[in-house]
Amino acid sequence: MTKSSFPPVAAPGKSAASPVAPFSLSPLCRHLRWAFLGMAAALPAVAQESNKEPETVLQEIRVLGTAEEELKQAPGVSTITAEDIEKRPPANDLSDIIRRMPGVNLTGNAATGARGNNRQIDLRGMGPENTLLLIDGKPVTSRNSVRYSRNGERDTRGDSNWVPVEAVERIEVIRGPAAARYGNGAAGGVVNIITKGIPKKLSGSVAVYANLPEDADEGDSRRINFNVAGPLGDQFSFRLYGNYNKTDADSPDINVDETAPGASTAAGREGVKNTDARALLRWQPNQDQTVDLEYGYSRQGNIYTGDINVGASATDPGTATGTNPASFLGEETNTMTRQTYAISHRGKYSFGKSSAYFQYENTKNKRLGEGAAGGGEGNIQSAEKFTSELEGYTLNGQLDIPFKLGVQQVLTAGVEWNHQKLNDPRSVQAGVPGGISYPGIVPAEERSTDIDASIISAFVEDNIEITQNVILTPGVRFDQHSEFGNNWSPALNASWMITQAITLKGGIARAFKAPNLYQMNPNYLYNTMGNGCPIGMTGPCYVLGNENLDPEISVNKEIGINYTWNGWNAGLTYFHNKYDNKITSGMTDLNFSSSGVSGTILQWENATDAVLAGYEGNLLIPLARNVNWINNVTYMSRNKDQNGQPLSIIPKYTVNTTLDWQATEKLSFVLAGTFYGKQKPRTTAASTSAVATGAALETRPAYNLWGISAGYAFDRTWHARVGISNIFDKRLYREGNGSSAGANTYNEPGRAYYVRLTASF
Repeated sequence: MTKSSFPPVAAPGKSAASPVAPFSLSPLCRHLRWAFLGMAAALPAVAQESNKEPETVLQEIRVLGTAEEELKQAPGVSTITAEDIEKRPPANDLSDIIRRMPGVNLTGNAATGARGNNRQIDLRGMGPENTLLLIDGKPVTSRNSVRYSRNGERDTRGDSNWVPVEAVERIEVIRGPAAARYGNGAAGGVVNIITKGIPKKLSGSVAVYANLPEDADEGDSRRINFNVAGPLGDQFSFRLYGNYNKTDADSPDINVDETAPGASTAAGREGVKNTDARALLRWQPNQDQTVDLEYGYSRQGNIYTGDINVGASATDPGTATGTNPASFLGEETNTMTRQTYAISHRGKYSFGKSSAYFQYENTKNKRLGEGAAGGGEGNIQSAEKFTSELEGYTLNGQLDIPFKLGVQQVLTAGVEWNHQKLNDPRSVQAGVPGGISYPGIVPAEERSTDIDASIISAFVEDNIEITQNVILTPGVRFDQHSEFGNNWSPALNASWMITQAITLKGGIARAFKAPNLYQMNPNYLYNTMGNGCPIGMTGPCYVLGNENLDPEISVNKEIGINYTWNGWNAGLTYFHNKYDNKITSGMTDLNFSSSGVSGTILQWENATDAVLAGYEGNLLIPLARNVNWINNVTYMSRNKDQNGQPLSIIPKYTVNTTLDWQATEKLSFVLAGTFYGKQKPRTTAASTSAVATGAALETRPAYNLWGISAGYAFDRTWHARVGISNIFDKRLYREGNGSSAGANTYNEPGRAYYVRLTASF
């Protein structure tokens, strides 16, 4: 709900000035004098009033927003602005700044420690696979082209680096019940990256950035990009941006000295090379109708530093299985190319407004052959490169209709069609010894390399103004999955403005996530080489897809209170997610013995339930006219599955604090710190019942990081910012391969210096 208030207009002849002292005459003379003066003053006033329209006193205007607009005011929603990004520019990936929002961590998708440095955005502990990423409201699914390992990990950095930092207008981080309206994959939440718009006159910018670590073993970062946009006549306008950025890999032996006793040396952070371009043409035939045509191209290539699925580094001779990984150091072992085509329309009508879009997304994931048959899962086994291709089609449309039925309401009704198709020839090559057929396993020669699925959805929401201070937002989404049937996702959110300063908000929603294309593919079979086999089972073990799975379900609840007054802003939110039917690789009754080799078949199954709960808080204090102290905190009170194991390795608490000082119109300073609580690992292995011992039980102690930066606007064209990250050089290392490192599964880089220079017109 949006309010706009205007002060009352003073009536003619009224004044706020002090009254004039009376003349020193007798009371009768004074009365006659005031009567005469009043009549004389009234004559011209009466003449003027006869030519005027009746006076109108402006009243308070109240506008009720849509359900989507209302839900973006929910307790679990945060917004990162372009100004925030300018003051704390990420070194390479937008996740560097998104992680500073409440409820956000960077983790792997499981608490295994595999691919430990490929951390992705995790909202409220639900794991990266339950975080839906959008660019301008359209889904991003490129990471789904990367093979899904038995532990639930992918060899990917996720989808948070397809948009250049300087092209972002704002980022909306939507957690909890408010995210359920977005459908499949949003059980943890949604990150919507919104790019900059088109100005009314031609303008643009060129920016360069460099990040230089103090330690030569850590990779440098540098990027250059441009953005230009403006009108093309009366009805057309455009926007075009391009970007190139590169982050070097860490040294392959960066973790040698910190490796846990008896463990293989874990690899450091891989590097990445990005090339991005995006063009938009807008047609606006009138002020109420807008049509956008878009094309985007991005290429991401990794810079290999020895990381394989079990976490060992290429500096270890023992990891040279099949093809020696050390021979690929510094090269691209995998490259992802993403292209998008989209057309969208927005309209305003007498009855309301509409929005619709169609997007085609194509991702080609080209990488060196990984272990599938006769080799460790995820290890480099071949110098030949294989390409998996993921195609995504999305058609979405909705209407927003305001009306009054007893009370003011805005009804939203929409439909969506989403189709995903994956072709991955490498993942269906595995066979069991001797090529013998076994029940439930499609013979290798009959397997299809394609798998696809569709979801048809309809959703209805109603934003209802129950009273002037109470807003109720019920909604329901229906999804029909081509392989897994129907799913209903009801939701109810409410807001109560107790006073002008205090607001109470809460909500509950059911969210779901369909099995991914690897989990549901009956042709998907690969060999674990005995790693990860349950206790008592002889290797090798094979992991098989399962077309009879159920969707994962989460019931998300939250309640929060917020105080806003005179520049102060404080809030506290409690959240509780009950997560059911999580898919893991479990046992089957399929076993085999052939040519002296015996083994066990594992298959994806709905086996795990969990509860995640905690608190999020925020506090903004205006210390002075141009000085703000901004804080947020996340505390996880519960992060355990039914077996008492964490779903992901995340800190017990996270506190972000920022001191923002606009010293002058041109000069600004930012001091920022983050405090991370203790992190605990699993006490049993992820895909076996083995009890962890020794270094596998090591916790990562609490630590804190600080950074400082200064920005200066030389004039309207030139602007610069310099800064130091991790000013106290608090370095952390990955201490072993996989779960043998306990919670020490990733590198936290040390002190670095950065500079950013922008020229705009």
